[in-house]
Amino acid sequence: MNDTLVTLVGNVATAPEYRDSVTGGMARFRFAVAARRWDRQKQAWTDGPTSFYTVWAWRTLAANLAGSVSVGEPLVVHGRLKVREEDKDGQRRFSADIEALAVGHDLTRGTSAFKRVTRADASLTGRRKDLVP
Repeated sequence: MNDTLVTLVGNVATAPEYRDSVTGGMARFRFAVAARRWDRQKQAWTDGPTSFYTVWAWRTLAANLAGSVSVGEPLVVHGRLKVREEDKDGQRRFSADIEALAVGHDLTRGTSAFKRVTRADASLTGRRKDLVP
């Protein structure tokens, strides 16, 4: 297996977009990750530069994510790192995507209530029953 697995801790930067596809649901959102460091001179925590990732989720994870995650919430995202390269206006640009395997709220920064979803009960994710994978 040559996948590069990563675990990121950060905040939801854009609202998750959910779409149905032939293979099941798909969701994506932008994820902001900033390193926090102790500044000895100021005697305070400061944020370092922010990195942005596009997180992709499929099937059941996509539906559950779309019904559970909002902008600004702290998350832990675990998945496969994919680096894309594209030429735009004669310049090479790189972007990083994460194909999510697991997503959860960061409980060091708040509380969360877990509800198990069954295929017959789409009300828990806010999706219609005929859209739940």
